[in-house]
Amino acid sequence: PELQQVRRIVTEIPGPRSLDLANRRKAALPAGLTSTAEVYVAAAGGGIVVDVDGNSLIDLGSGIAVTTVGNSAPAVVSRASAQLAQYTHTCFLATPYEPYIAVAEVLNRITPGDHEKRTALFNTGAEAVENAVKYARAATGRPAVVVFEHAFHGRTLMGMTLTAKNQPYKHGFGPFAPEVYRAPMAYPYQWPSGPDNCADEAFRQFAQLVDAQIGADAVACVVVEPIQGEGGFIVPADGFLARVVDFCRDRGIVFVADEVQTGIARTGAWFACEHTGIVPDLIVTAKGLAGGLPLAAVTGRADIMDAAHPGGIGGTYAGNPAACAAALGVFEEIETGGLIDRARAIGDLITRELRDIAASTDVIGEIRGHGAMIAIELVMPGTREPNRDAVAALARHCHQNGVLVLTAGTFGNVLRFLPPLTISDELLTDAFSVLRAGFATL
Repeated sequence: PELQQVRRIVTEIPGPRSLDLANRRKAALPAGLTSTAEVYVAAAGGGIVVDVDGNSLIDLGSGIAVTTVGNSAPAVVSRASAQLAQYTHTCFLATPYEPYIAVAEVLNRITPGDHEKRTALFNTGAEAVENAVKYARAATGRPAVVVFEHAFHGRTLMGMTLTAKNQPYKHGFGPFAPEVYRAPMAYPYQWPSGPDNCADEAFRQFAQLVDAQIGADAVACVVVEPIQGEGGFIVPADGFLARVVDFCRDRGIVFVADEVQTGIARTGAWFACEHTGIVPDLIVTAKGLAGGLPLAAVTGRADIMDAAHPGGIGGTYAGNPAACAAALGVFEEIETGGLIDRARAIGDLITRELRDIAASTDVIGEIRGHGAMIAIELVMPGTREPNRDAVAALARHCHQNGVLVLTAGTFGNVLRFLPPLTISDELLTDAFSVLRAGFATL
């Protein structure tokens, strides 16, 4: 049965059954494995998550941008269930199967650019990012990788190295992979000389790093999120990414767009790079790709993707058949449900609500993002200094009152909103009334 789409609190949050599970967890799981919310899930669908105590909470996180088409979406469940009944696994490297090819064909069709493309499938975003680096190195014969401040690219060795933020992602886990270099991100709100100078100055520093410090002929690829996710939903200054792409083309450097969090209709386009008109050489997808089943992909120019030697790329579970079937269900839900347009409408509603809240508080420094990927950066009143305490207090208030939100930002001062595209306007409005009440308590 479909879940009733209404926020309902029947116990304190967390409730007694969630507290029982928290105690079991302490005895069974390592301390470093943490969760944002203290409730344990029993069911989810539409824009609602129901916990084990019967509380219905509004979902503004989508499992960190994963259940974009809604949790347990009908086409995802039916296709994955049918596949599970046929066979669960054969390993594509051993005995291949059609669903893998079908997913690759769709990604080759919908990613930007009319060049010939190829797609390889993996399990996680971090794994796909690593393989994009492998493809770039194989195609160019060069070692170096350039990334940006505030970046997040995963938790594997290469993923951690590419990631900018030390705590909690890198602290105590080194040494890291060699030949990775970091350039400033064109972050308009926090750019030292102001947003008007941001694109020019950031590009100049990037170009100087590559040409003078590393040597362009040593750089295999530049990896960037078109909107930085964990970094705080940073939308690069207008024109910055286009100039980076042109620079890379001039020097034979592979441009990799990490669309793990931004891709698959999240921002009101299939891919966030469409908002700036850039065409990456390689695009990495994961999160929203298979509706909650582990699946990731690298899609890109055929000559680059064909550069790796036979047997050099793969993985036991990579492109699992049930996950591929789920991905085909995701594509169906997006294309038949008009969910790209819905993402834009959600973004408009969220932005309206946030502007209304911002008019009565002096701690919202900036509202930013695209589509159903919107964030607010919170600051100390009258400054641009990060206000981490306000974010923590608001997140706590929202969770206790039945709204699931996520934080972000290099300095922990960003509240981000990633609702499923199936959420109703009524639930969104209710959720932001809870947030508004939270601001009144600051």
